Amino acid sequence: MNQKSKWLAVVIMIIGTMMLLNDNINFLTAAALILLTVGMLQVRNGDTRKGHRYLGIGAALLLLDNLMIVFLIVLASLAYFYSKNKKIHLDEGVMKKQNFMARYYWDQSSWTLRSMSLWHAIGEVNADLSLSIPEEKQTIVLLQGVMGNVRLTLPEDYGVEIEASVLFGRINLLGEQDSGMMNKLVWRTPGYESSEHKAKFVISYIVGDLNISNP
Repeated sequence: MNQKSKWLAVVIMIIGTMMLLNDNINFLTAAALILLTVGMLQVRNGDTRKGHRYLGIGAALLLLDNLMIVFLIVLASLAYFYSKNKKIHLDEGVMKKQNFMARYYWDQSSWTLRSMSLWHAIGEVNADLSLSIPEEKQTIVLLQGVMGNVRLTLPEDYGVEIEASVLFGRINLLGEQDSGMMNKLVWRTPGYESSEHKAKFVISYIVGDLNISNP
């Protein structure tokens, strides 16, 4: 079976299943489910850019048609965000931000690395630690939300610990990739304990793409 036939078979199976389960399903929900399924298959096959495009469009259609479900998902994500904050015991003066949409580009010029806690419904974070100026010896950064695209560039002389979980999407660690559902990562750079500066990243998204690389 060629590639086009595979996609056609997938689409037909999805439509048939939805028709059997629910005679009243509307066009937006059907289109959203098809796009989400195609996006997941694209990610699993390695075409992450196209896959995330399909996932984004599918999620947007689902948002339009199921506002109550979306509202509950956002509330659940926020509740998890606050529970993580309490467990990690961040200091009182730590920067905490909650946004619907957010973009952080810390890979263009020198920037100050400080402990922070960020939540967003949809967000993008690009951080190059080789350009960072640490504010303290040990830093904790929480990145959480519903949909997120995170790029971390790690210098060799920096001690970094990463705890990441992505319900749907991809985690790429120095060229080794896990994609699909329920992706988790617990990892430290070599020589972490002896590093002068240490940074811990706690990353959690419902739909996410996490890429960790060296300069």
